[in-house]
Amino acid sequence: MGRPFNFSAGPATMPPEVLQQAAAEMLDWHGCGMGVMEMSHRGREFGQILQQAEADLRALLAIPPEFKVLFSQGGALAHNAMVPLNLAGRHPQRAIDVVVTGAWSHKSAQEARRYGDVHIAASSADRGFTAIPAPSSWSLRSQPAYVHLCSNETIHGVEFHELPDLAALGCDAPLVIDCSSHVLSRPIDWSRVGLAFAGAQKNIGPAGLTLVIVREDLLGHALPICPTVFDYRTLAEQQSMANTPPTWAIYIAGLVFQWVAAQREGELTGVAAIQARAMARARLLYEAIDGSQLYVNLVDPACRSRMNVPFFLRGDDGRPLTDPNHPRNAAFLHGAQQRGLLQLKGHKSVGGMRASLYNAMPLQGVQALVDYLREFERQA
Repeated sequence: MGRPFNFSAGPATMPPEVLQQAAAEMLDWHGCGMGVMEMSHRGREFGQILQQAEADLRALLAIPPEFKVLFSQGGALAHNAMVPLNLAGRHPQRAIDVVVTGAWSHKSAQEARRYGDVHIAASSADRGFTAIPAPSSWSLRSQPAYVHLCSNETIHGVEFHELPDLAALGCDAPLVIDCSSHVLSRPIDWSRVGLAFAGAQKNIGPAGLTLVIVREDLLGHALPICPTVFDYRTLAEQQSMANTPPTWAIYIAGLVFQWVAAQREGELTGVAAIQARAMARARLLYEAIDGSQLYVNLVDPACRSRMNVPFFLRGDDGRPLTDPNHPRNAAFLHGAQQRGLLQLKGHKSVGGMRASLYNAMPLQGVQALVDYLREFERQA
């Protein structure tokens, strides 16, 4: 058997070419006599790594010059606090509007309540987080400090395929997006975004690094209680070096950016090629699930995630098996493991199965999973 196919939701599979290059440079980066983990973050060598990583990311996502790129620590979950600490002060009453479409935006709303007046502008909780409320139905306030949404819900498998235009909805506020689990899988419309943040451990690299891409006019509003090293303006002014940054994670991210830039799919290159592959992978798996009598995905097809595909096996009564200890679920996971199909168990909060199809997952991996789905159904 070759290298297994890792469907983990994060930390996740990475391009083998990146891992091989990192291994080759582990002891000596470009002949400098040091590995990246041994370098001073203020030395010339790491300065080159950081500058190149930012330049490559800007090119890949066409980030406008009025946006700052920050390489931060803490994971995306920490930015559920750092965002309100930095932006809630834009409004006298610290008004924050949140659209709740799954577990992560729910967590964001809960954390933001520690620092501001949170209003749930829309929620799909009544539908089990299987859909996105139409933006026309959102009850947005006219001028909150910001509006928050999670543009891809990793656990529930719901994705905004188009970001809302808040101005068209009568809301004069910046949009904040948590794009952790689909960053670099598609372009971002920066005309509709004020701040985007993303944990690196899904599409970019190892855990420990979070990207923050923030419009310059949103800097300088941090609450007095905001720690200095969490102040986005401080991070921007000090080129992400208010404290020692996650140097190894930034280095790996830089290699991934170069890998993405080198991807080709027909006439498409870079992120456009990656997006075409993401659509092909997701289409292949959803078609297999929808064409089955044993498996079911409960998400509205209009907002199914291309990155995270949750699904359930059905019991003999036709109902989804949510009990992770059900013998049929256990047999499915055991058989998958034997075939080199790893990390398919669903999140503990929802049960079932989940296949994460991040950028480094080849189409062959999804085809192998589809083949197994059909084999298991024939034997069930």
